[in-house]
Amino acid sequence: MSEETGEKNETVQEPSEQEAVNGNSGTNGPGGFTRRHKAMLLLLVLILICTWFGASWWIKGQTHIETDNAFIEANVVALSAKVPGTVKRVLVRDNQFVKQGELLVEIDEQDYRVQVSQATAGVEVARNETSGEHLKAEASRAAVQLALARHEQAGLDLQRGEALLKREVIPREQLDRLKTAYRISASQLKEAEEELKRHLAEAGLSSPGGNKAKVLQKQAQLEEARLRLSYTRITAPVDGYITRKSVEQGANIQAGQPLMALVPLQQAWVVANYKEGQLSHIRPGQKVELKVDAYPHRSFTGRVDSIMAGTGAAFSLLPPENATGNYVKVVQRIPVKIAIDSNSDPEHLLRVGMSVVPTVLVDRTTRDVLRDANPFR
Repeated sequence: MSEETGEKNETVQEPSEQEAVNGNSGTNGPGGFTRRHKAMLLLLVLILICTWFGASWWIKGQTHIETDNAFIEANVVALSAKVPGTVKRVLVRDNQFVKQGELLVEIDEQDYRVQVSQATAGVEVARNETSGEHLKAEASRAAVQLALARHEQAGLDLQRGEALLKREVIPREQLDRLKTAYRISASQLKEAEEELKRHLAEAGLSSPGGNKAKVLQKQAQLEEARLRLSYTRITAPVDGYITRKSVEQGANIQAGQPLMALVPLQQAWVVANYKEGQLSHIRPGQKVELKVDAYPHRSFTGRVDSIMAGTGAAFSLLPPENATGNYVKVVQRIPVKIAIDSNSDPEHLLRVGMSVVPTVLVDRTTRDVLRDANPFR
């Protein structure tokens, strides 16, 4: 009996040893996962996550075109003097913001005021001379009338003398004197007419509106003198920031000499040099997000304004000539002008030459990207 009981006990203990072995293998029963199954499941999840993020990154790269080859540019207005002179006052300093019409530099205006006074006097003299010449012309006109009357009287006397000579009332000698007097009166009349023409030409009365020629000439000289006087005050043509100031009070400057530069930052733009393969879907008017290295935690916005008509290399001083020598294909870059939204930079923080990372939001959806990527379409 005891031997049978012992054999039964050994038989009962065998399943427990098998369970211990199964437990060490990582199973929880007939339908449980092994450690290998769990590792494979975890690997599959990681692959799906990486695939999701990779696909999202690739699709975003197709709908958000980005480049780090971009810089801020703006117009630079060079301010120079139009007239020579001595600088009387300099009213601005470097990097100062000025408004349109604000006085920047003032040149000593004494010499130009004298020129204005001389031109004003010249106008008055011209008017007086014109009045005197008008009087001379009127006197010459009266002299012509007098010479004409004498010539007519001499003609009448000659006619009477010829009639009296036929009746032998007067001698021929007296008739000769009458003929001589008639010729003299004709010469005097012609001389008076020529004098009248000369005085009319001097007074400017020989042609319509010619009597004001001298006065208009002097008035033009007066306007020129006043214009040169106005050039002694150099003002800001637009709103902007002063830079590269090279003039000081007391300096003697010449006409055309550069004095300073004015940069209207409110009209700045971005020039982004995109690779030619990135331009397939970039169009004017598309929205652009701008990241600036100087302000990493701030985002600016803009719009695609235009795309340059050629690559940067095509408009360089020495453009490449690919028809000679060995040809090596180089990916070209084409400048894209991006207008900065004024409401995104009201403080004008962006400065010329700053590095920018623009991202163009092209008009493409995920469906469009996947359809274009389909090799079997």
